[in-house]
Amino acid sequence: MDCPDCGAATFAFPVPPEYREYLPGDGAAAEVCTHCLTLRPVDDAPDDRPDFSTISDAIPSNPDAAVPFVLLVGLVPSLARYRSEISALLEVVERAGTDPLLALDRLADDPGVESDTDLRGRRRQLEQLL
Repeated sequence: MDCPDCGAATFAFPVPPEYREYLPGDGAAAEVCTHCLTLRPVDDAPDDRPDFSTISDAIPSNPDAAVPFVLLVGLVPSLARYRSEISALLEVVERAGTDPLLALDRLADDPGVESDTDLRGRRRQLEQLL
């Protein structure tokens, strides 16, 4: 499928039950744009474990950190609205052994990604949350 915002390909993935409360909407899956990183809930996604390296090598390869990190990145544009969810996801990613702020820096530096959100600016705000 293509992103309605930028026209790039999207990447659908299942959201494990323990993270569904952080996904806007009632879906059990989500899709993220491979270019602008816009996150949307979807009804269906492949059952297999997602390989987010197709989007960026900056996304953690550890599956316990990857899905919460992608959800975190998808919620970051609405930091004020999803503050508690973002804070919880930061902790989940960190407990999984990944520095979420460093991963966010790497994602901001990835030339293949052009988020509509200033990831560096949000990173500074997230640092204050921690």
